[in-house]
Amino acid sequence: MKIIVAGFSKTGTKSLAIALIRLGYKVYDMLEHFGYHGEEWEKILVTGGSVEDFRKMYKDVDAVLDVPAFCFWEQIHEAFPDAKIILTMRDEDDWYRSWHKQTSSVNIDSFFKLMKIISPSGRRLFQHMKAFCPPAYGFELRSAWRHTPINEMVLKMKYRQHYEYVLKHAPEDKLLAYSIRDGWAPLCQFLGRPIPDSPFPHENVGGEVIKLFIQNNPIMQRIVKETFVSLGVILLLILFAVYCYICV
Repeated sequence: MKIIVAGFSKTGTKSLAIALIRLGYKVYDMLEHFGYHGEEWEKILVTGGSVEDFRKMYKDVDAVLDVPAFCFWEQIHEAFPDAKIILTMRDEDDWYRSWHKQTSSVNIDSFFKLMKIISPSGRRLFQHMKAFCPPAYGFELRSAWRHTPINEMVLKMKYRQHYEYVLKHAPEDKLLAYSIRDGWAPLCQFLGRPIPDSPFPHENVGGEVIKLFIQNNPIMQRIVKETFVSLGVILLLILFAVYCYICV
């Protein structure tokens, strides 16, 4: 483990993930945490874990970011004390508007709701999300289908407390407080990497994270395939039932 990104979701983490991949790092984002270490995270989030759990989970990974890893940045750093910490910074109100826009987009995505209900991996993903929402955001997901109301005051308080804690407790010599608006220069200087010729990436600008995952992430693509298979089975069962009703 070389890099721990301690910033909240929607502080440029998707852009930073692509940037780190371009710099040659093996990066685990939210779906990788679920897809490759879902059982370990369930244990950590539900019954508790240890620093040794993180050491085993991420010994072959270069960088971790997004939920649920950012909630446990301190424990992950205990497991990998030589790792550098990047705290992605964003104005609180600007962050909340972006976070709320993305959440609203996810909440009205009927196909994503369907994936969480009829796909086996989708159902596990929803349970994973239910487990990480309280420590990360301070609220509980109520249903895979229905919208969960969000308390803006509580969410902003959670955001503020997290940043105050990281800035106070992270080792100064290993911490970079970073805005993706600053581009490659401070990031590459901090990591000791040459600046790429390509522009700094800007991902998930419109908050359409589900579309982005479906296009690019094999774990989400597997969930989509499972959903279509399940829909096919359901359709066949309906047609068989109709056939039996008409012909018997």
